[in-house]
Amino acid sequence: MTSPRPADTFPTPEHDHAECIDAALTHAEDTCRRLGLRFTPIRRRVLELIWQNHEPVGAYDLLDQLSRDGRRAMPPTVYRALEFLVAAGLVHRLATLNAFVGCAHPDHAHQGQFLICRNCRRVVEMESPKVGRSLKREAEALGFSIEEQSIELTGLCPDCSSEAH
Repeated sequence: MTSPRPADTFPTPEHDHAECIDAALTHAEDTCRRLGLRFTPIRRRVLELIWQNHEPVGAYDLLDQLSRDGRRAMPPTVYRALEFLVAAGLVHRLATLNAFVGCAHPDHAHQGQFLICRNCRRVVEMESPKVGRSLKREAEALGFSIEEQSIELTGLCPDCSSEAH
């Protein structure tokens, strides 16, 4: 299975989000079928909303969008859907923003690094195994066992960086 979106690149202005949404939904359906998980309509819609653009989205933003859809979702419903999507490896939580983004590498377990543009808020998920291995070695040298890793880097994407100069 290929990634829903190209990894390690910021989407261009003419980027087609529909392709990302379709690929993410197809992968989610396959994953849930393979693992015997229920991909309910609300889980599907939350994933679709997360993939509408490459900006992180908060739980209450998702709740607002679901309300605009005519769904009477309550916060626990959205949080349960998000917990499911994170546990299934389909979505990542960005702690610094308290928001969620679609996983660019859902076909395998990994420790992600995220580039977050402070101007346009677009996010790219990088996957650098060297970074993960280096952190693991350093932590082990200190007697520490890493259980989970997420690195969030804030700066300017190529478009915003060129506008700033």
